[in-house]
Amino acid sequence: MATRRVPPPLTHDDIRTLLEAPQIGDEAPSLGDIEEALTTGYARALALDAERRQLEKKITAVLDHLQRSGTNGKSESELATLGRRLSVADGDLTSLRALLSSLRVRAAEARTGL
Repeated sequence: MATRRVPPPLTHDDIRTLLEAPQIGDEAPSLGDIEEALTTGYARALALDAERRQLEKKITAVLDHLQRSGTNGKSESELATLGRRLSVADGDLTSLRALLSSLRVRAAEARTGL
C-alpha cells in the first residue's frame, strides 16, 4: 500500500515567492500552483483563527481564576505567555491574510491570461 505524501506546510515565504515570480514564461507559476497555495493558505488562516479563539478562552479562564483567587506568580506568568502567543497569532494571521489577498489577485490575473 502506497503512503500518501503530505506536502510541507505553506509558509509566508512560499506565497511571496509565488507573488514575486514572473507572470508569464517558463518561470511563471501555474494557475494550479497558485490555487493550491490559496487553498493551503486559507486552511492555515482558519487554523490560526482557531488558535486565537482558544488562546482568548484560556486568557479569559486565567483572568477569571485571578479574580476569584487573587494574584499569584504562576497565573500572572501564564497570562503573560498566553498574551504573547495571542499577539504572535494575530500578527501571523494579519500577514497571511494580506498575502492571500495579493495571491487572489494574482490568481484572477492568471485566469484571464494577464
